[in-house]
Amino acid sequence: MTAQHTMIPAHLQGDFPTRGNAFSRWIGRVGLRVLGGWRIEGELPRTRQAIIPVAPHTSNWDFFIGVFVMLALGLKLSYLGKHTIFRFPVNDLLRWLGGIPVDRRSAQGVVGEMVEQFKLRSELVLALSPEGTRKKVTEWKKGFLHIAKTTGVPVIPIALDFSRKVLEITPALLITGDIDTELERVKAAVAHAQGKNPQHA
Repeated sequence: MTAQHTMIPAHLQGDFPTRGNAFSRWIGRVGLRVLGGWRIEGELPRTRQAIIPVAPHTSNWDFFIGVFVMLALGLKLSYLGKHTIFRFPVNDLLRWLGGIPVDRRSAQGVVGEMVEQFKLRSELVLALSPEGTRKKVTEWKKGFLHIAKTTGVPVIPIALDFSRKVLEITPALLITGDIDTELERVKAAVAHAQGKNPQHA
């Protein structure tokens, strides 16, 4: 049993949520080769719920790499989207792709909404960009850490390293302390990775 597995709370331990079939996994592998031969390093812990911050985010290409990795590994991931875009005719497609509509005007806010989602769903893996934009930022968003601390869900930082063409799955973190201190732990886990446009990192 790996260290990653033993640190996952007992009530969350289980097979990582999956989707797709042999064909979709093949599409993912082909896509990664077409984009320059990207490789995946590391392993996902056995958990049915997680938050996955992916960094650095400096290019639109990050999205396509993420999609092909998701297909290649057969992962069932979710992402947040503004509630107003979940309308006909794209509503069903966005939800099928893992979209979760959020209303930033709601009384409980995005953090509160996602805490409820993790309570309601036995399987939920939320992928996000902690920078919130492709442009250079001085501060990362901290909402995902508040969600993780409140729910006890592990955070699995993923480093997107264009210098090596590697998507690295780093060890899971449990968020229990001061949010600013925990944010530094997440940043440190992906600090070695170089984005496609390093000047934006």
